[in-house]
Amino acid sequence: MNRFDQIAEAVLNGRTLSDAELRTVTEARDEDVPAISAAAFTVRRSFLGDTVTFCAIVNAKSGRCSENCAFCAQSGHHTTDAPVHDFLPLPKIVAAARRAREAGACRLGIVTSGLTPRGGDFERLVEAVAAVRAEGVLADVSPGLLDGGQIERLQAAGLAGYHHNLETSQDFFPNICTTHAWEDDALAVHQAVAAGLFVCSGGLFGLGESWEDRVDLALSLARLGVRSVPMNFLTPIPGTRLENRPILSRAESLKILALYRFLLPRAHLRVCGGRPAVFGADREAVLLSGADGLMIGDYLTTPGENPERDREAAAGLGLRLETPEDAA
Repeated sequence: MNRFDQIAEAVLNGRTLSDAELRTVTEARDEDVPAISAAAFTVRRSFLGDTVTFCAIVNAKSGRCSENCAFCAQSGHHTTDAPVHDFLPLPKIVAAARRAREAGACRLGIVTSGLTPRGGDFERLVEAVAAVRAEGVLADVSPGLLDGGQIERLQAAGLAGYHHNLETSQDFFPNICTTHAWEDDALAVHQAVAAGLFVCSGGLFGLGESWEDRVDLALSLARLGVRSVPMNFLTPIPGTRLENRPILSRAESLKILALYRFLLPRAHLRVCGGRPAVFGADREAVLLSGADGLMIGDYLTTPGENPERDREAAAGLGLRLETPEDAA
């Protein structure tokens, strides 16, 4: 049994990993990555079986965001080529739900730019949630910060899940955003968990954060009781403050996936933004490294991967696609 299998065994036995064991992962050489990934897959299969989840998003309102997140093409503080449009007409959101269902996704995230939905946009969001649910797809929202009353309205309309990323550790967050506090995001996640929602909250890697920051974020998500963790990898966008950041290597990204599987053994880990830039067409490596979900189709402002190829890869590995009925 190699040292990574020993780490997997400790996780399976419910033991908290020591700092030394975490360093075994974070300081591992690139040639050790296959062994790390195999150990992470053992943990994933033990806790989550052989099911893989596909999800998709629709950019329901784009651009002109008030926040200054350093990576974001939609920030009003940046000048980029990202699309700018008001809330999409309902038929376009319904069409996106239909395409997502036909491609194998069981969830559709309705994403709106801005710190919080205001006025008519919130009413449109409520209508969109009901319409997506009527298409046989679980309706999630990524609308920024919500209050308790807004959560209740969305739940009544059929809301399945709430998506709100913490992005990075509490200590590193001020390097990325100064227009609101990390604590605001954490409180929003806490309130959604307390309301009984399926909460999807994770991070974006490659911002310049340290391995300690990555561990701290995972532990924060564990304390908050998050069940689903999107794993995003920076695709530097021209015009943003991080336009010159290098893209993370495939090996480092696989180590991040394995680290999160060891720290969050029961959580759903979904590889989302940045997959084409970091992993290219290598879907198998992603699914064999601890992740149990993929975002299919396009992302907010960058193109994604071919869903048909994603389905073929999952089937080739003997993985079963989760259905909306399974996830409900």
